[in-house]
Amino acid sequence: MAKKNAPAQAGKIRIIGGQWRGRKLPVPDSPGLRPTTDRVRETLFNWLAPVIQQARCLDGFAGSGALGFEALSRYAAHVTLLENERSIARQLEQNAVLLKANNARIINTNTLNWLAQAGEPYDVVFLDPPFRRDLLNQTLCLLEQQGWLAPEAWIYVETEAENGELEIPVTWTLHREKVAGQVAYRLYIRQATPTQHHEEADDDLD
Repeated sequence: MAKKNAPAQAGKIRIIGGQWRGRKLPVPDSPGLRPTTDRVRETLFNWLAPVIQQARCLDGFAGSGALGFEALSRYAAHVTLLENERSIARQLEQNAVLLKANNARIINTNTLNWLAQAGEPYDVVFLDPPFRRDLLNQTLCLLEQQGWLAPEAWIYVETEAENGELEIPVTWTLHREKVAGQVAYRLYIRQATPTQHHEEADDDLD
């Protein structure tokens, strides 16, 4: 997973679909920065294809911006990208300018502090926090309690493969899930009926 294992890709992410397909964006060399891989993003955005266009999106731990900018490339209406590290947030701002992405809002903030305030509803939320820092459960709780989710929001959660103790709100239903190496990724739908199960969750849509 470390960038040093793939030196040809170090310092860049590639947008894989939509209006900016093939564009490469610079990424700061920062410890712990772990962009979502092309393979995982392709599967995720296949899952999101019915809802991503014109969606209001929140990228809760933006990092490289791979998820947020991919959503904008695929015609999301707006993406808010939250990033705690100032240097990484500055790079996100520069990349938004490079893409002329006027519908991207980059906020240099602590995600948990930002989510603790009263929220505005988002249609799609991306959560890919730094691994092994115990950030997800509190994030999930704040999203639900503070009004950050639209009635039928879609929530993407990326974790370490060994992390099996997520406290998922009762109003969320697991829609799809896969494991790729050290990474587990899941897509939930808010307020889906409790009896709605998706046996095809392990189908490979890559």
